[in-house]
Amino acid sequence: MDFDLTQDQRLMVESVGRLLADTYAFEQRKALLKTEQGWSPALWAQYAELGLLGLPIAEEHGGFGGGAVEVMLLMQEFGRHLVLEPYLATVVLGAGAIRLAGSPAQQGEILPAIAAGTTRLGFAHYERQARYDMTDVMTTATGAPGGGGFVLEGAKSVVLHGASADALVVSARTAGSRHEAAGLSLFLVDANAPGVTRRGYRLRDGTEAAEIALAAVKVPGHALVGEKDNALPVIERVVQAGIAATAGEVVGAMEAMQAMTLDYLKTRQQFGRPIGDNQALQHRAAEMMVALEQGRSMAMLASMMVDEPDAADRARNISMAKVGVGQSGRFVSQNAVQLHGGIGMTEEYAVGHFFRRVMVIEHMFGDTAYHLDRLADGVA
Repeated sequence: MDFDLTQDQRLMVESVGRLLADTYAFEQRKALLKTEQGWSPALWAQYAELGLLGLPIAEEHGGFGGGAVEVMLLMQEFGRHLVLEPYLATVVLGAGAIRLAGSPAQQGEILPAIAAGTTRLGFAHYERQARYDMTDVMTTATGAPGGGGFVLEGAKSVVLHGASADALVVSARTAGSRHEAAGLSLFLVDANAPGVTRRGYRLRDGTEAAEIALAAVKVPGHALVGEKDNALPVIERVVQAGIAATAGEVVGAMEAMQAMTLDYLKTRQQFGRPIGDNQALQHRAAEMMVALEQGRSMAMLASMMVDEPDAADRARNISMAKVGVGQSGRFVSQNAVQLHGGIGMTEEYAVGHFFRRVMVIEHMFGDTAYHLDRLADGVA
């Protein structure tokens, strides 16, 4: 199999790398974290100008027409620089649901606005009691009095960039009982609609999330995204795309930590010589490189499986990739911090920030233990 990048892919990676090298130095990122929004609207506009926000969106909707591999390559660059903008929430998750299941009218309205950078989405599916179970949904959508719409009641937890989203793709139960695979539906909800309450906060890595409450939120009938009572396959595919994208981000973060650690081993002096002369530390650095390459391979597997038509094969391989990248990311992160010593734990040094981002990603969409259980049980 040919893993060489195409000319378009190389140009994209190079242009993004140049942009982030100029705008996302570690001190600049720390300054963004101190702002109320926690990310840069100016950079978001630049992403739109470069076509990054339309990367997986069809050309007919103003996008680039790329696929999961292109998204993975972009997320690697984002991972190298610890990018804070809501790309995952808007382009991968929110727009992914609209691309997969949205009506022509929804796609024609939402996707061009996302590609242009004027609309941001949040994907509101997981709930507090559900942990990682995608079928555990207690939010309900019932027919509005008089017909012609729905009324949503419930709450969603850890909605990535939910506080700054313009609209939310919300899952709700329209039939069946808790834990049933059937009976789930998706709705496009105005984030500022009456009855929607959002409480934003920062995750451990500084990125934004929100708790969202829905109290008698009325939506019209055309807010339904996809087939009523049969949204679980769409939700699963959106989550799988999120796993593949964040796998790429972890690879980029591991590359950055590996480079920082090698540089530190070469420059940190102890007893009159670089600590990298110590053979035990050389072995540790070599093991980090092996783990990085293993994680890279698994991230590539995940991106290639996103569009696999066989649902069982797709789920199994993406769960394997989630486990592999999670294990590699944890190993590289822990060793990077340990080899840096005390400085690796400080806020003033970048390696600890990379460590926290990788740990937050490991717990997104099901942690390593959850996906290992799925594989062991033959569910994935």
